[in-house]
Amino acid sequence: MSDKKIPRHLAIILDGNGRWAKSRNLPRLMGHRAGLRKLEDMVKLVKREGIRYFSVYAFSTENWNRPIMEVTGLMRLFGYYLRRKVDELKELGTRVRFCGRKDRIPEELLKQMQWAEDYTKDENAVDFIVCLNYGGRAEIIDAVNSLIASGAKSPITEEDLRKHFYLPDVPDPDLIVRTSGELRLSNFWLWESAYSEYYFTSIHWPDFGEEELRKALDSYAGRERRYGGLKS
Repeated sequence: MSDKKIPRHLAIILDGNGRWAKSRNLPRLMGHRAGLRKLEDMVKLVKREGIRYFSVYAFSTENWNRPIMEVTGLMRLFGYYLRRKVDELKELGTRVRFCGRKDRIPEELLKQMQWAEDYTKDENAVDFIVCLNYGGRAEIIDAVNSLIASGAKSPITEEDLRKHFYLPDVPDPDLIVRTSGELRLSNFWLWESAYSEYYFTSIHWPDFGEEELRKALDSYAGRERRYGGLKS
């Protein structure tokens, strides 16, 4: 890939864990577990390809509407993988970051998230951004309210608002991948995705590997990004 365009920021909507499990007559939670294991491999691949920022849509503000047993199991899985895998991520030069609202997240998991961020804050090979309890609309509302609370006077600019986003230093995603065949954003990076490129695949997330990643990156490399202008 060295001679091709590489996205600076790759974002993936991790879809299809439940369907992957159902196709194997397994509980849905086993699909989520397989999806988290896949993330371990993907961080290594992303680093190898030279991608600087890697964000994933792990749990949305709307996912709280799922059955309580599934939500509770997911939160425990997140905590388990944080305890077990952060050392390996640090060894890879990965900075772990979280993006989203903190309300409703179990207190113990919040502590683990803060520990992971503090423990890896000096790493700079890859920023691995886990969007947890994240919603694009919620982020915009929270940014507006934060801007108002700061005493900002109108008119405001896009730059003014962006300073109040959850992670204002992270560049907009260049490429957004969604697995499992759905063709929608589902409230992910709404503001930031204004000029992102999209890649959709029917492959369920636990089966999304190196070959599928390469297909997505090859597709991106062949596109021309004009940002509303004309080809020079």
